[in-house]
Amino acid sequence: MAIFQRHSLRAGNSRTRAAELTLRESIFPLCLVTILFFLWGFSYGLIDTLNKHFQEVLNITRSRSSGLQAAYFGAYPLASLGHANWILRHYGYKACFIWGLCLYGIGSLIAWPALVYRSFGGFCVAIFITGNGLGSLETAANPYLTVCGPPKYSEIRINIAQAFNGIGTVIAPVLGSYVFFTEVDDKNPSLKNVQWTYLAIAIFVFILAFVFYVTPIPEITDADMAFQAEETHAGTDVKSFWKQYRLFHAAAAQFCYTGAQIAIAGAFINYVVDTREGTSSATAARFLSGAQGAFALGRFIGSFLMNYVRPRWVFLAFMTACIVFICPSITQRGNTGMSMLYVTLFFESIIFPTIVALGMRGLGKYSKRGSGFIIAGVAGGAVVPPILFAAADSQGLANYATGHAPTAIAMSVPLAFFVAAWSYSLAVNFAPQYREVVDKFHTTEIGVVNAHVDEESKGGESGEIVKNEAPVQTSDVNAPKV
Repeated sequence: MAIFQRHSLRAGNSRTRAAELTLRESIFPLCLVTILFFLWGFSYGLIDTLNKHFQEVLNITRSRSSGLQAAYFGAYPLASLGHANWILRHYGYKACFIWGLCLYGIGSLIAWPALVYRSFGGFCVAIFITGNGLGSLETAANPYLTVCGPPKYSEIRINIAQAFNGIGTVIAPVLGSYVFFTEVDDKNPSLKNVQWTYLAIAIFVFILAFVFYVTPIPEITDADMAFQAEETHAGTDVKSFWKQYRLFHAAAAQFCYTGAQIAIAGAFINYVVDTREGTSSATAARFLSGAQGAFALGRFIGSFLMNYVRPRWVFLAFMTACIVFICPSITQRGNTGMSMLYVTLFFESIIFPTIVALGMRGLGKYSKRGSGFIIAGVAGGAVVPPILFAAADSQGLANYATGHAPTAIAMSVPLAFFVAAWSYSLAVNFAPQYREVVDKFHTTEIGVVNAHVDEESKGGESGEIVKNEAPVQTSDVNAPKV
């Protein structure tokens, strides 16, 4: 039985069949990896709900409660540029998946006693460890979806998978409003109710880590990515890594966009309570669930549109719409202002995964290293929410009679970061140095026609090309063995 066979986490250095995976060959590994997107969507959605309820149960300020986002997203660059990226480059995607799941499980176990004893600091530590785990998963999963299968469909693949991330963010607020926080007071141990969810998460992710260990999935090497870049004549990896300016622009855009997205979602409950008189936090959490539903729907619709319109144009349209619709949420109140946030979340949907896919175009042998910088942009989620909440705190309390809503005014903070991220969508559509690289990958037929035409020249269980093609060495020729 395969489960009792010896399994190795050592990644090879040669070009493999994975460079030309067809749609059919990529379905199973993509489905397995998509489960991970649901997991961190659920975790992220739960934090948005806990943010407001920590304010009420522990009587802390909005800016202090944003420490949850700071701990969670502040861990991402530590993972994507540090330990996770090192594991990814030396041992491959599979090892990075397992590492991330184990950290996620450990963080969930630590969250259990922190919630029982109402320790905000302890829970922030647990969330920091969880963030390292999820940062590791994102460091591997996003680029894996981009490169696993025909390159021309990479934006569609990653957006469909990210839609399940959106489903997780819908379920978490519903669970929070109907199960955990139906009655929030000193006598009701609402935070203790969450402990069982985190215990269940820990058990599930440890089981999933074992499933990844025993399941064979295609290991895509830097040599495979160099082959794709060479075949499309769009490779920019002839330049040194530090001259990949398109990559660093994508990373900066990711930082600004993700920071704005996290700030809006984290402040959504506060926004609704401030602008809708008589609205409780539990009701506002249900509205948040609806907004996250619009977010998930946007990813499915965006993926559909990318079948007929170039992904870069869809990206520009959605990014522009984010700026257009968040503006009225600053000045409007009640259902009108809240509906503007709904529309904003709908158009946010495809931005993050599309930046990942477009930013990795043409990186070739630098793909794994470069993906770490783009995912590190998620650290914006640790920077922008505290700024937003500090701005809201500086405005005092809401006054329904005069229409004064501190959180609504503070929405000008994510607006500024949206404008900064917008520069990348303009560049990939109107700057030839960006546009030509993106379009060459979009028109390539790798993995679509003549896939594995030299099948007879490939052999071995690993699928490495053993003759008629010289192995291509990556930069990690001295990779350690396990």
